Amino acid sequence: MQEDAAARGVRIEFVERPAAGSLEEAAELLGLSPSDIVKTLVVKRKDGTFLFALVPGDRQIAWAKLRAVVGVNKLQLPDAGQALEATGYERGTITPFGSTTAWPVYADERIAGRRVAMGAGEHGVSAFVDADELVSAFGAVLADISD
Repeated sequence: MQEDAAARGVRIEFVERPAAGSLEEAAELLGLSPSDIVKTLVVKRKDGTFLFALVPGDRQIAWAKLRAVVGVNKLQLPDAGQALEATGYERGTITPFGSTTAWPVYADERIAGRRVAMGAGEHGVSAFVDADELVSAFGAVLADISD
């Protein structure tokens, strides 16, 4: 993850913390609100390819909005095994940085202009990153994709 971030010119601060059982628990351990943690969700297209959806921790994917932005009529969350196979990361640790495949990234517009925490590829570690650098580094589509 760190090599990919450096290659993309994104500065990341890694913070170790006790393993958390939920996003809310991770936020509490880091002294953050859940909205300051960005969930990286792996989403499967009908054709079997994937994309990353970056959503603030206090929100959920708005499926109709995401389908409209992506331009497809069917999207779904894969099971944990498919997500691991598609990215090389376990759920709760997923990040677009260093993914085994560079899937397209769609980011909720609410992360813009913020410093956020996200999965760092392993349990018990969070990665802090400037969301604008993140979006720019991946050429992410920034849109209203959450409720």
